[in-house]
Amino acid sequence: MSADARTVLRIVVGVSGGIAAYKAVAVVRGFVKLGHDVHVVATEAALRFVGKPTFEAISRNPVETDLYEGVAEVRHVAIGKSADLIVIAPATANTIAKLAAGIADDLLGNTVLASTAPLVVAPAMHTEMWRNPATVANIAMLRERGATVVGPATGALTGTDEGTGRLEEPQTIIHAALAALRPHDLAGKRIVVTAGGTREPLDPVRFLGNRSSGRQGVALATAARDRGADVTLIAAHLEVEPPSGVRVIPAGTARELQDAVGSTAADADLVIMAAAVADYRPAETRQAKIKKEDSGKKLSLRLVQNPDILVSLAANARQQTTVVGFAAETVSDRDELLKIGRAKLARKGCDFLVVNAVGWQQGFATESNDVVVLERSGNIVLEASGSKLSVAHRILDSVATA
Repeated sequence: MSADARTVLRIVVGVSGGIAAYKAVAVVRGFVKLGHDVHVVATEAALRFVGKPTFEAISRNPVETDLYEGVAEVRHVAIGKSADLIVIAPATANTIAKLAAGIADDLLGNTVLASTAPLVVAPAMHTEMWRNPATVANIAMLRERGATVVGPATGALTGTDEGTGRLEEPQTIIHAALAALRPHDLAGKRIVVTAGGTREPLDPVRFLGNRSSGRQGVALATAARDRGADVTLIAAHLEVEPPSGVRVIPAGTARELQDAVGSTAADADLVIMAAAVADYRPAETRQAKIKKEDSGKKLSLRLVQNPDILVSLAANARQQTTVVGFAAETVSDRDELLKIGRAKLARKGCDFLVVNAVGWQQGFATESNDVVVLERSGNIVLEASGSKLSVAHRILDSVATA
C-alpha cells in the first residue's frame, strides 16, 4: 500500500495507558491533516489519561475500546482486517509484552492479531523498564516479526526522572509510520542531495544569502532514506533538522558546496541539487566589520560570479549517474515558468530539472510546494503539489529509476 499523500489510508492508532498518551492526540491529528481515515483503539488505562471526546474530536471517528461491543459485526476482528497501518503510541511495557506474547485480552490486542497491516510501535516508559531484559527480549521479538519500533527518545520522563524511554515526537512517529508502507525500492542506491541556502561572507558579521530553508532538500533526503537508499546530505545553512540515518556534510559557501559535491557525487547513482546556491560572491571579504563611519551614506560592493556547480556536474557525471537540478523562478504565469525552465534545462545539461514559482509568500520557508519536473527533452514528466515530503516522494518516483 502506497503512502502517497493522495492515497487515503485507514490507520488504526492504538493508545495504551501511560502519561505520554497526551502526545497520541498530536499523532492522530497529524495523520488526519494528511487526509487519512484514522480510528483510535484505546485501552481502558489510556482513557484515564486522555478522554474519549478528545480522541473522537481529533480523529473524527468514534473511539473503539470495548472488546464486547459490536459482537454481531465481529468488530474485534473487522477493525484489524480493514487497517492499512497500525500505530501504537504510546506503547507501554505491558502492551509490548502482550503483543510479543500474542495476548488478546482487550480490543487492541485483538486488532493487532487480526491484522496483516504493518505494525509500528512507539515505546514510552521509564528507563529501567526499557532496559529490563524482559522488555529487551520483547522488542527484539517484535522486530524479528517485522514490526517497526520508533524510539524511544532520551529526555525528561515522569516526575524528575530523565533518561531513555521518552515517547518520540509525534512528527517523527508519523514519518516513520508512513515510511513503513514504502517499498525499499532504492535499496543499494547511493544518493546525494544538496539542501539549504549558501551564504557568501562580506565580513565576519554579514553575508549575502537567500531565503531557502532547506525543507525540500531535507524532505528529499528523508524520502530517499525511507526507501532504503544510502544518502549523503550536503547541508548549506538549514532551518530544519536533517534526518537521522543519513551522512551530513556542512557547506557554507558556494565553493564549499562545490567541493562537497565533487567529493561525493563521483560514484553516486543520483544527485539532486536542491540547494539554493548564490550566483555571485563578494570580490573581497573584509577581515573586520564594515562600519558606517568608514563607508559613508553609500556602500558599493563588487561581486564576482560563482562557479556553476550544476553545469560542471552534468558535464562530468558518469553515464550511470542521474543529475537533477532545481530552479526557483519569480513568475506567476505557468507558461512563462515552463519557458524559463526549458531554457535553463538546455543550458545546464542535467537529466531533469525541477521548477517551481517562488515569491514573498510562496516556495521558500513553507511546508508545501508546487513543482513541475522536466526531463532532458523539455517534456513534463511530473506535476506535483502538497507537503514537501509527499512532493519529495513523487520526485523520486519520477527520477530515481530513470
